Amino acid sequence: MTALTDVRVRPEPARGPSLVRIYRTEAFHEFLKLIRVPMFAVSTLAFPLMFYVIFGLTFADQTTRGVGVTTYMLATYGAFGVIGAALFGFGVSVAMERGQGWMRLKRVAPMPPLAYFVAKVFMATSVSALIVLGLFALGATVGGVEMSIDRWVSLALVLVAGALPFAAMGLAFGYLVGPNSAPAVLNLVWLPMAFASGLWIPISQLPEIVQAAAPLLPPYHLAQLALGTIGAAEGGAAFFHLAALAGFTVAFLAVAAWGFRRDEGKTYG
Repeated sequence: MTALTDVRVRPEPARGPSLVRIYRTEAFHEFLKLIRVPMFAVSTLAFPLMFYVIFGLTFADQTTRGVGVTTYMLATYGAFGVIGAALFGFGVSVAMERGQGWMRLKRVAPMPPLAYFVAKVFMATSVSALIVLGLFALGATVGGVEMSIDRWVSLALVLVAGALPFAAMGLAFGYLVGPNSAPAVLNLVWLPMAFASGLWIPISQLPEIVQAAAPLLPPYHLAQLALGTIGAAEGGAAFFHLAALAGFTVAFLAVAAWGFRRDEGKTYG
């Protein structure tokens, strides 16, 4: 007679979803959420392309800083587009989600807290990449822009990476202002800053007092980095502009951290 062996099988511990999957899912749905909002999609994606067609193509036969206007405006309107995507994608959405109580729900959800912010960074850089690709397509087809491959790639990388400091700026505004006032406050700050930084009109054509104040504004430094990739920068070494953007980023993150702690203190005592 064969003896039966008592075999005890230990159940395997349940495995939760991987961190990679959590971050990927959160990032995808953050991107999808904003793209489905008509106001965000139109104002963020369409405006830079529309301005490029109206102003770039109107003066296509002219040059500035030794390059064609359509080439020059790829850099400046590209900076305008990616900054807008980062500012409003972060600033308005964070302010509104705070007002809706979404942040409290995220706090109790079984999700790494950092995933929320990483998803918004992914959203900002993804939308920035779409804006840059749209401008490049217009520039290459109807704008007559001709550049070497390395210049196209360098300009694209500078513009997309340039969204990051302004994501920090948007995050700071998202924690400082309320959901109803966020769009108005951001527009009140952003539009004059864009004009004074030379994103609409070359900085050399602005009044001298504006030219003197421009280096105090973050968009000016991104615009100069972008113009530098096409050989049309108007002042200062690339290292100076990088250091300025890094300093602004640290300052904005410090303000955002203070606003986050203040918000948490109000909610949880």
